[in-house]
Amino acid sequence: MLLLQILLLAVLLAGGDNEDAFQKEISFKMIHSTSFYNHSWVRIRHSAWLGDLQTHGWDSNSRTLIFLRPWSKGNLNKIEIKELVEFHRMFSVEMPHELHIHANQWQLKYPFEIQITGGSELHPGEGKVVFLQVAYQGSELMHFQNSSWLPSVKDEITAQPMCRLVNQYHVINRILQRMLSDTCPRFLLSILDAGKADLQREVKPEAWLSTGPNPGPHRQMLVCHVSGFHPKPIWVKWMGEQVQQGTQQSGILPNADGTWYLQVFLEVEATETSGLYCRVTHSSLGGQDILLYLERHHSSMDLILLAVMVPLVLLTALAFWLRKRW
Repeated sequence: MLLLQILLLAVLLAGGDNEDAFQKEISFKMIHSTSFYNHSWVRIRHSAWLGDLQTHGWDSNSRTLIFLRPWSKGNLNKIEIKELVEFHRMFSVEMPHELHIHANQWQLKYPFEIQITGGSELHPGEGKVVFLQVAYQGSELMHFQNSSWLPSVKDEITAQPMCRLVNQYHVINRILQRMLSDTCPRFLLSILDAGKADLQREVKPEAWLSTGPNPGPHRQMLVCHVSGFHPKPIWVKWMGEQVQQGTQQSGILPNADGTWYLQVFLEVEATETSGLYCRVTHSSLGGQDILLYLERHHSSMDLILLAVMVPLVLLTALAFWLRKRW
């Protein structure tokens, strides 16, 4: 029943009656990162994300979850929220302590990074997937499955001894299994429902053209800027008769208001810009793509230059005439 509810809500969020509306996975994940600089200096960071949207943070001083959205608590009750906070505190205190103790035995060389990622994913046509993984220096070390930890790599020194240690905590592992199989999927469902106004929000992008630093003799860098759009998926390309193969894209960066920003670059010969334009496709545009033509961009610059040059020519001619008459 829970899975059917999630599937129904996912389709509604993705666009309603369209049979193909739900095409992408929806995920909720909690990320716990610990940087071990030496035996006494540890930096801990927690965050939680619904897709690309951060929903929770962590106050290191009070060791308390920060709910970043009005709907970030979903429909969890006070006991479940307290359990979630205590779970994060355990990772903040117990896990670093155990790793310090066994660092030499497991050949963990300072400085090193441990990342724990857990949550729930909904895949179209496949159902829900829950996961809990531990990574060392960016590579997965072990994962949680059926109430126990299993090594993700054949590592006799680190992964297997670590699994043997954490598998001794039977009570904690039973709590983990319940949170993954029940609490996390219910929480995903509840925040999808509570946050659907934010998730369904569509904001049209603004786009403009500029030129970047000169990349070389007789060459030009064209830049298409697209900003203020939501949701994040977008298609932006430099076009001529077809997509320009030299198109390069920056990362999609967040704006302070929750919208996104993007730059798309194209390096060309200065004499080969005729017919080029930037095309922006986004769900908020209702099929009416933004087309920014380079000729128009250049003609506006020409008008500016013309507006400056004409008065200068007239003033020069007037000065010459007055001087001749004088």
